[in-house]
Amino acid sequence: MSDKTTAEIEQVGYTPQANEEFMSTAQLEYFKKKLINWRDQILQDCSETMTDMLDNRVEPDLIDAAAKEADYKLTLRARNREFKLLKKINEAISRIDTGTYGYCEETGEPIGIKRLEARPIATLSIEAQERHEREERTHRDN
Repeated sequence: MSDKTTAEIEQVGYTPQANEEFMSTAQLEYFKKKLINWRDQILQDCSETMTDMLDNRVEPDLIDAAAKEADYKLTLRARNREFKLLKKINEAISRIDTGTYGYCEETGEPIGIKRLEARPIATLSIEAQERHEREERTHRDN
């Protein structure tokens, strides 16, 4: 299959297929766009959170004030997780730029299109991830 251009990918609603050449130009462009969109959405959400939190209206009712503070804490925890996710997204984009995206960091084998669709920041194949999780459980239990 010949590589599609960026315009073709956007117009046709391209989705990577398992029968294509793994990490072809079209697939790399698709995942890069997906990661950039994800990153932009997180940044937009963070910006909206900051705008909301800068609203200094004082709640006259103590229960309302406590509820607002609890909401802020919950939102900040979620944004903190997203902030950590931004680093992983940027690392994935860098791997696309260097040509290492889509391949397991441990084995060098392809991670797989389905896994990358579900978790575009994945760095390990399913088998390597399962091995890591088993080792973590073993060490945690000791």
